[in-house]
Amino acid sequence: MLYIGVDLGTSAVKLLLMEGSGKIVNIVSKEYPLFFPHPGWSEQKPEDWYEQSMAGIKELIADVDKSQIAGISFGGQMHGLVILDENDQVIRPAILWNDGRTAEECDYLNNVIGKDKLSAYTANISFTGFTAPKVLWVKNKEPENFAKIRKIMLPKDYIAYKLTGVHCTDVSDASGMLLFDVKNRCWSKEMCEICGVKEEQLAKIFESYETVGTVLPEIAEELGIPATVKVAAGGGDNAAAAVGTGTVGDGMCNISLGTSGTIFISSDKFGVDKFNALHAFAHADGHYHLMGCMLSAASCNKWWMDDIIGTTDYGTEQKEITDDKLGENHVYFLPYLMGERSPHNDPDARGAFIGLTMDTVREDMTQAVLEGVAFALRDSLEVAKSLGIEVTRTKICGGGAKSPLWKKIVANVLGISVDVPENEEGPSMGGAMLAAVACGAYKSVEEAAQAIKDKLEAVKDKVEGVVSLKVVIDGLPSSNKKIGLISTFDSAEALDAYQKHPAHVEAAGYVKSVTCNRTCFDYCG
Repeated sequence: MLYIGVDLGTSAVKLLLMEGSGKIVNIVSKEYPLFFPHPGWSEQKPEDWYEQSMAGIKELIADVDKSQIAGISFGGQMHGLVILDENDQVIRPAILWNDGRTAEECDYLNNVIGKDKLSAYTANISFTGFTAPKVLWVKNKEPENFAKIRKIMLPKDYIAYKLTGVHCTDVSDASGMLLFDVKNRCWSKEMCEICGVKEEQLAKIFESYETVGTVLPEIAEELGIPATVKVAAGGGDNAAAAVGTGTVGDGMCNISLGTSGTIFISSDKFGVDKFNALHAFAHADGHYHLMGCMLSAASCNKWWMDDIIGTTDYGTEQKEITDDKLGENHVYFLPYLMGERSPHNDPDARGAFIGLTMDTVREDMTQAVLEGVAFALRDSLEVAKSLGIEVTRTKICGGGAKSPLWKKIVANVLGISVDVPENEEGPSMGGAMLAAVACGAYKSVEEAAQAIKDKLEAVKDKVEGVVSLKVVIDGLPSSNKKIGLISTFDSAEALDAYQKHPAHVEAAGYVKSVTCNRTCFDYCG
């Protein structure tokens, strides 16, 4: 069967088609405009999202057997405000996550209502990007529009509504609204009262992997897909991306070194640090996660290279920073070129070089920029560790992850191992996987692990020269790998024959399709 993942981004919608095995069949991207009606404002038309999503799906599935399509789900930009009237028509353009108009409303929530109360009600404090202050802004500045509101929705959920007719949201995306009780995974009655919102104006809450409904008959007809296609709730972009990279379960971590930077840490248990330095959200895997967001990550390096040094040859600039120089630099960089969000939450913070001397050279400053971003990520990691969350390994993605040097610096500074995922499709891949779970293709991670175990161990009796072949699940204390294959052969020739045998090739292909990271060690004794 086939599953569609929809990543509703800020500049474009990215759509991915996946087989049940995890193999990617096709990827399509469709752009739409972004509007800045006033300085610091950022808006989009939800109608554009829907139009381009439908056009993208048609292109995505044009060359496949449409009868095999079983499910659709989403990842999407968080925090945006979509408001609908009594006829489910969009009242005004959506106010996006990167819109900064709500400083007054945030000040009211954090300092008049109080951060302690906000944290108790929602596990978070107010940021200008969050949804609740946007609701208050509409209430204060556009009362005529506020009076028309019958439904308050998030960006990806508007697409889900258009496909199914169901006003829905998921726990991970709702966590970023500041209207959601994260610990108890329900709407906060107190926050609704503070914002003048009735609970019936909010969408029905689902777990990310739950089915919200099937596609409407007219949608099925337009796309040429079965009317039985299920639509799963999906997740906010970071949570869906975490699913796509396998960042699920206790203590799993993913770092994004994009223009901004995020560190995403999954946890089985709910936890909030006492300063609300990290976002505490519900995860798409049914549990929880902590997330630190730094405003300037790879953008720091771009600023230093492009604007200060005046080069785009990043690799050459980093070539002089050899291993013996790591940990020995006396120059330090504070990466707060746009203020900071996590864990310091100070919009007035500013960047700086510290420790400059007459013998400082340009390579020292380049190294300091890379190290400064890594130390800023570590600040968030240390907050998570203070809650008892143990992180020993992380995945890393984004433009900055293409630098081997930067990956090494991140590993050294954070004191953990760093892996690069085999695909970086992120939210769209996560959306497709959530759709597969909703359709019953996978019931759990444990079920997938058992399927791998059965396939691998079945090879033993089919290949000559295998002395032993054992699969262990979560049984290697010295490794963070979930599954281990321990095999012994009576000769190097037997190992070679095993690797080439059709039964092993078939099993290995399956393993590759359902795992994120694999490591192989050969030992002769």
